[in-house]
Amino acid sequence: MNTPHLPVSLIGAPTDIGAGSRGASMGPEALRVAQIGPILQSHGLEVADRGNLAGPSNPWLPPVDGYRHLAEVTAWNRAVHDAVHAELALGRLPILLGGDHCLGLGSISAVARHCREDGKKLRVLWLDAHADFNTNVLTPSGNLHGMPVACLCGHGPQQLIEIGGQVPAISPKWVRQIGIRSVDAGEKRFVHQMGLEVFDMRFIDEHGMRHAMELALATLDANTHLHVSFDVDFLDPDIAPGVGTTVRGGPSYREAQLCMEMIADTGRLASLDVMELNPALDVRNQTAELAVDLIESLFGKSTLMRDRG
Repeated sequence: MNTPHLPVSLIGAPTDIGAGSRGASMGPEALRVAQIGPILQSHGLEVADRGNLAGPSNPWLPPVDGYRHLAEVTAWNRAVHDAVHAELALGRLPILLGGDHCLGLGSISAVARHCREDGKKLRVLWLDAHADFNTNVLTPSGNLHGMPVACLCGHGPQQLIEIGGQVPAISPKWVRQIGIRSVDAGEKRFVHQMGLEVFDMRFIDEHGMRHAMELALATLDANTHLHVSFDVDFLDPDIAPGVGTTVRGGPSYREAQLCMEMIADTGRLASLDVMELNPALDVRNQTAELAVDLIESLFGKSTLMRDRG
């Protein structure tokens, strides 16, 4: 059930401000080197590259009150929010090229705001090795890339949780987390307490990616905006070494392809984040090329030979 896609806007957010290692700031350029724009155009999409957003540089300081670089993270997320919201208002499909995953806060708060204005429901697929549901009390590191989902659900510092104009920006019931396999103990309790729906690797091992995605995509309808927040560390590090927080035991190439193809089959994809690509840790840009390959599948490149007519 592939519907014609909206025109696409690429938005670079070159910062590692929320991360624990340097290098994700080079992610947008690596995705461009891997030809993300021309490859999407080859599928008949209209693609505009909006260039890179600007924001404060990374001061690389220790945490204050459980948060590292809070002022800088806030500035970057405001810039992301405004850019993503502007593209949605133009009827375009924004692809945020990260950057570390703290920027998912700005992106998804903009999507949630757009859905409120348009009277649409929102479904967020969070493809990640980590739940990113820490708070300043729970976090072992203070790195804000471990907190965006909690912030979106209203648990975080005032200046971050208010970015989309409504607190909380989203309900935990709108989120489906897929591929999770590294969660801090306190964070795990908080995830259960808030009722997030998580399809972790144990679930995927036992039931298969197909069943996980059927459940994650259930009840989507024509009035649902589907947002995919794709952290490249979702993938197994054997195939995607270019991330700062590798966790063994992630989805294989085929499992990841199936995940993306089933999202494409819904015809509902309306916004996308591609996060945590770290070329400094990559091997000949293979992780960026794999990410672009999977994004192609999100936009309808299918490995299927049989006619689904």
